[in-house]
Amino acid sequence: MHYVNHPSFDKDFKKLLKRFRTLESDFQTLKTYAIDPLHLSGAAIPGILPIKGFCGETYNSYKIRKFACRALKGSGSNSGLRVIYVHHPDTQTITFIEIYFKGDQENEDRARLQAFIDANC
Repeated sequence: MHYVNHPSFDKDFKKLLKRFRTLESDFQTLKTYAIDPLHLSGAAIPGILPIKGFCGETYNSYKIRKFACRALKGSGSNSGLRVIYVHHPDTQTITFIEIYFKGDQENEDRARLQAFIDANC
């Protein structure tokens, strides 16, 4: 699996990393134990959902709703962190588009996701 970060994702990640110090290692754990099993072996992962209206023939868009962050003690996988990404099955590439905290932002930035899809898919 090949991972790519969109520049706006890097900006979001850096901002959240200041608030949630364990985010970097938690994100690596998410990739290893949730994203890879879903796309490489087809395992059912309950916290990763396709985004309706943003899937095509050569790509699929997903929202991760269950993201365990150790910096948010007591919340487990219901931390309120959300990750939006696009998966290209042909090349086994995942592009992370957005990461946000549900307390700061209600939903994903659909305009950002659509702009990425229009430019790259």
